[in-house]
Amino acid sequence: MSTETTNKDILRGGQFLVKETKCEDIFTLEDLSEEQKMMRESTKEFVDRELWAHWERFEKKDYAFTEETMRKAGELGLLSVAVPESYGGMGMGFVSTMLVCDYISGASGSFSTAFGAHTGIGTMPITLYGTEDQKNKYVPRLASGEWFGAYCLTEPGAGSDANSGKTKAVLTEDGKYYNITGQKMWISNAGFCNVFIVFARIEDDKNITGFIVENDPSNGISMGEEEKKLGIHSSSTRQVFFNDTKVPVENMLSTRGNGFKIAMNALNVGRIKLAAACLEAQRRVITEATKYANERVQFKTPIINFGAIKAKIANMATNCYADESASYRAAKNIEDRIAIREAEGNSHQEAELKGVEEYAIECSILKVAVSEDVQSTTDEGIQIFGGMGFSADTPMESAWRDARIARIYEGTNEINRMLAVGMLVKKAMKGHVDLLGPAMKVADELMGIPSFDVPDYSELFSEEKDILARLKKVFLMVAGSAVQKFGPELENHQQLMLSASDILIEIYMAESAILRTEKNAKRFGEDHQATQIAMSKLYLYTAVDIVIQKGKEAIVSFAEGDEQRMMLMGLKRFTKYTNQPNVVALRTQIADKVAADNGYTFD
Repeated sequence: MSTETTNKDILRGGQFLVKETKCEDIFTLEDLSEEQKMMRESTKEFVDRELWAHWERFEKKDYAFTEETMRKAGELGLLSVAVPESYGGMGMGFVSTMLVCDYISGASGSFSTAFGAHTGIGTMPITLYGTEDQKNKYVPRLASGEWFGAYCLTEPGAGSDANSGKTKAVLTEDGKYYNITGQKMWISNAGFCNVFIVFARIEDDKNITGFIVENDPSNGISMGEEEKKLGIHSSSTRQVFFNDTKVPVENMLSTRGNGFKIAMNALNVGRIKLAAACLEAQRRVITEATKYANERVQFKTPIINFGAIKAKIANMATNCYADESASYRAAKNIEDRIAIREAEGNSHQEAELKGVEEYAIECSILKVAVSEDVQSTTDEGIQIFGGMGFSADTPMESAWRDARIARIYEGTNEINRMLAVGMLVKKAMKGHVDLLGPAMKVADELMGIPSFDVPDYSELFSEEKDILARLKKVFLMVAGSAVQKFGPELENHQQLMLSASDILIEIYMAESAILRTEKNAKRFGEDHQATQIAMSKLYLYTAVDIVIQKGKEAIVSFAEGDEQRMMLMGLKRFTKYTNQPNVVALRTQIADKVAADNGYTFD
């Protein structure tokens, strides 16, 4: 770990809202090391050769092909990136694990799901919570692809309410085994996995407990048929039934009753990795749509020349750029926090758990934003392809179907929206993020007379950064007033939390894009970053509109009379542009660059 990492004052999770982040302090894709760039290229080569060239096979429910390609990924070491070297892995840092997850996931949702379920929730709970014996026994085989893992949490009556599962674990009279009985559903990799991470309740414990269970059909384990799904057709998804399945007591994961915490921490990592897994899919869809638009001639001209198509291409590229910026910003924050904890004497396990947990708010933000952007990108991809996009003979149709699950698993987007705000409020109450002080300053500002001076906005992004600071005031105004009004009951007002969450999300995503571009403009020059500057400005413009809409929706729903009028005036003041951007010109500039490059080339 570098001295720079140790000494740098890294913002805690959620502090982006109340503390300024300098562009020099964020990590971008342009900061990748030579080793990371080589890893990215080798991953893309594997995907192009083994997955993209055979995308149709994934649509034909060829589960054997998914398993075969997973084994090939294992042979290349791609399943072991996040596994410590002492257990047969490559021991790469968090950013590198994000990088592989990103670039391996763009060709097929079926493979992406299998990869994520195995390397993340299938292997990671053992590496982070397992005993030395458990890690030595299972992790090397999982890291190499000799064995595959799956994760059994969801039940017919326990989806978002994960801790309400009915699966039971009963200690045998001799005290050597737990007999597990219950039903799990939507289990990815069930059809070819060797090891399950199973969550069950012991007696009437408040919280569930985790177990490592080997997949042995003779030990009371049976499965339903492969689920018929909208997308991810070749991802093996089955119900799994346990009937007095004997599990040695030494296969308990962590301690009794710690299963819910294991599940939640696994989901935190899963959320940011899911965001990463949606990035390359966006890049490939944008590139394929651009190629088609460059080649498709209507009314005697390629359709890329039409403004309606340019708008789509520009919006797709802009969202992808912001998504990349925010995902890798958060990944490096996590990596730095892990390094600091290790330097302080924490074990790798504890450091990684606490490092990811620290940025749980950002993980939820990313899960929501990027999963929704990949859906809109694939939808626009179909539209650009027209009738051919609706045909199963082109990959747009399958990309759209595969993208839909991303808004559901790793916690639905509705759950994650409420989590982001709920966790931020809890951090504030614990004193980890000072929301009260800044919120009171905003309240005082609302009572004061606004300045009518026109600031000097000649420096790059000076106005945009000023607007970002004011958007943060909108969140503090809305959330601060809501907390003051409802206190602990705020979580019962879900629609208000959803509105506040959308404001929070747009602030983080817009700021990440602007900081990335500002950093790169300083080192490469503004001319070199002209399109990225346009994308950052366009993203912020759209974000401001969303903040206005969601802010107004919240204010008129919980404030009345003078308070409402004052807050609506504040909303107008805080979201005001001095110099409105020319949105059509921005979109045209972005689309022309993507068209000239014949695809997305900003990563």
